[in-house]
Amino acid sequence: RLVLRRLRRDRPALAGLAGLAGLVVLAAIGPVLARWGAGEVDARAFLAAPSAAHWFGTTQAGRDVFALTVAGLRTSLLVGLGAGLLQTAIAAVVGTLAAYHGGWPDRALRWVVDLLLVVPSFFLVAIVSVGTGGRAGSVLLLVLVLAGLGWMLSARVVRAATLTLTGLDYVTAARYMNVPAHRIIGRHILPNLSSLLVVDATLAVAGAVLAESSLSFFGFGVQPPATSLGTLIAEGQRTATTFPWVFLAPAGTLVALLTCVNLVGDGLRDALDPSDGGRA
Repeated sequence: RLVLRRLRRDRPALAGLAGLAGLVVLAAIGPVLARWGAGEVDARAFLAAPSAAHWFGTTQAGRDVFALTVAGLRTSLLVGLGAGLLQTAIAAVVGTLAAYHGGWPDRALRWVVDLLLVVPSFFLVAIVSVGTGGRAGSVLLLVLVLAGLGWMLSARVVRAATLTLTGLDYVTAARYMNVPAHRIIGRHILPNLSSLLVVDATLAVAGAVLAESSLSFFGFGVQPPATSLGTLIAEGQRTATTFPWVFLAPAGTLVALLTCVNLVGDGLRDALDPSDGGRA
């Protein structure tokens, strides 16, 4: 109730939540609203301007830009939310367990983090995505690779915050009472890290969307026949000055998506902050 009350008072967060919900709904029901499918070609409309027949115009191949943008938005949402949330979950589990137990788990975490930080993630993602071609699993593999290569710095932050919390009196008392580690972490540590994890998840989702768009822009992300906002931006940038609708529709959608995610993340961070009692 307290979190909801704080969120209702945060107008930017409400605006971001409404915008994000609208984008999710658009991605879900957009194919029903579109008069053309993402794979259909209108042989009588090549690079046609926005009209009643094609709301966002058409591409050089005669494909409907609105239908393509909806399909790209759906893919970018899947990759961004999947990779961002999975990355935060991995960081939370690994960081809290390493800091709570200390000893060799903590040393192993630091060794793994140092090792993975030197891995050329861009080239690894490029090799995996190109190797999968256009198969249905390419998006899932992209999510797994982005999450698997993006949790290390977040785990370090979670570890540092957990080290502070493990020294508190009620955590120490629970350990002396032989309360299981998973219960202490779940009841006393993770709730106090909720603000940090929400901010991290927000940044991770936005970062995953940007990473997917950048990789797809250079041809190393989502592979045909699948499409994403990055592939559409790459296609439209060649004609951005002469036929701007091909570029502006996916680019504007990407900007709107990232803005809404950041606004929601800022609002949730403030609402979940246990030290901010003055806004109750």
